[in-house]
Amino acid sequence: MVFSTPADAEALRAAPERAPTTRSATCTSTGTVVEMKVRFAIAPGGVAFDGERFVELVEQLEARGFDTLWLSDIPMGPSIDPVVGLGYAAAASKRLKLGANVVPFGRNPMILAKTLAQLDRLSDGRLLLSLVPGLDQPNERLALGIGTRNRGRLIEDIIPLLRAWWAGEPVSHQLEGFVFDDVGVEPLPVQQPLEIWLGGNGPQALERIGRLADGWLGAAVTPAEAGDACRTIQRSADAAARTVPADHFGMSLAYGHTEPDPQMYASLRKRRPDVDPRELMPVGATGLRDVVGRYIDNGVTKFVLRPNSPPATWAQELDFLTDTLFDLQT
Repeated sequence: MVFSTPADAEALRAAPERAPTTRSATCTSTGTVVEMKVRFAIAPGGVAFDGERFVELVEQLEARGFDTLWLSDIPMGPSIDPVVGLGYAAAASKRLKLGANVVPFGRNPMILAKTLAQLDRLSDGRLLLSLVPGLDQPNERLALGIGTRNRGRLIEDIIPLLRAWWAGEPVSHQLEGFVFDDVGVEPLPVQQPLEIWLGGNGPQALERIGRLADGWLGAAVTPAEAGDACRTIQRSADAAARTVPADHFGMSLAYGHTEPDPQMYASLRKRRPDVDPRELMPVGATGLRDVVGRYIDNGVTKFVLRPNSPPATWAQELDFLTDTLFDLQT
């Protein structure tokens, strides 16, 4: 069954112009309602490295006023390394924010801190960062040097080191084969602080986010579940005497124009057999707009959108997203 065709976008384009949407967030520690900023980032997904297509994407995002380019770190995959890709994008753009999911394992934490600080400098403070544990693909743990160790606890060990270095503080610490003896990092990032977001949906991950992180980038949860996650994170932040801003809750969301290959839905059903897969990967302009709207209603305000198959051209794909969602951006 086909849920969306190019005519969907044409119909949206021909419809009366929508008034700008004002949204309020309820995902606060007190339950109060506050105004929030809705923003859309675009990700190419885990496609194989293609320099020409990547250049097209960066140019189109910058020209069309999209908020953020978002790249994911897939160590065992063929996609562009996020630090390399964002380094190019920093030079090729002036306004576009530069976001990345970064797997910190397999990297010297000091070199990682220095690299990301310099990227923030090169981009004049446009870097957005989420630390992720990886996809746990076959042989990934061994290749990254972490074996059977708990990836969540390793991230907890790394975060204070990054924060100290980015604040200009020398670090004396031993961490899994690395010895830092009064070691500092220069230059410092433009952003003070350079925020660290985390992902994860389980109880331990949500508690960790509230205790340590500046925001949450979720995935594979329904809008209602996302609202519950936001409130769990805020309770954890309260217990740690911290604050996670109400508009620092995001969702990584794949979407399609037509019903995807059955194998793709089978993978979603295997991961979440209790949920309609269209809740997790909406189809068509109407489906995408509906799901995004319900996420917003549940306190999610930042979106990393990625097509579930490579678009014919990024110009055409961004036309579709502009027509479908741009009036929701505040």
